[in-house]
Amino acid sequence: MSRGRVSTIVGRAWRLRCPRCGDGRLFHEARRWFSMHECCDGCGLKYERARGYFLGSAYINYAWTGLLLLLLYPALHFGMEFSNRQLLFPLVAVFVGGPVLMFRHARSVWLAMDCIFDRAGFAEDGWEEGHADPDSHHQP
Repeated sequence: MSRGRVSTIVGRAWRLRCPRCGDGRLFHEARRWFSMHECCDGCGLKYERARGYFLGSAYINYAWTGLLLLLLYPALHFGMEFSNRQLLFPLVAVFVGGPVLMFRHARSVWLAMDCIFDRAGFAEDGWEEGHADPDSHHQP
């Protein structure tokens, strides 16, 4: 897969769009934060590929939270000389709120990674890259 194609898919993930076509939104409107569409409005890609599919997104969210801890704690404790007692509540707030705020992006990145590494699974319905219409392969 070309580097340009990978960057396109990753860009779609950060915009919370379908990794295959970029048109469909992954999530419902903002007031339903955790509610995800079943499939893409543009190309018909089914988002939840199997039961428990998005479990992997929890690992992405966990990694981001751990990386944030590795950056924040030393910078605030050693660099700005905050005590552990002073850091307790702000860091707890960050590490409880951060995963909630990054929930959507973790799922989107997980779906994008699957699209990048398992091309066959994303073409299973006959949709080919470059085709705007997912049903175009059925026409004579």
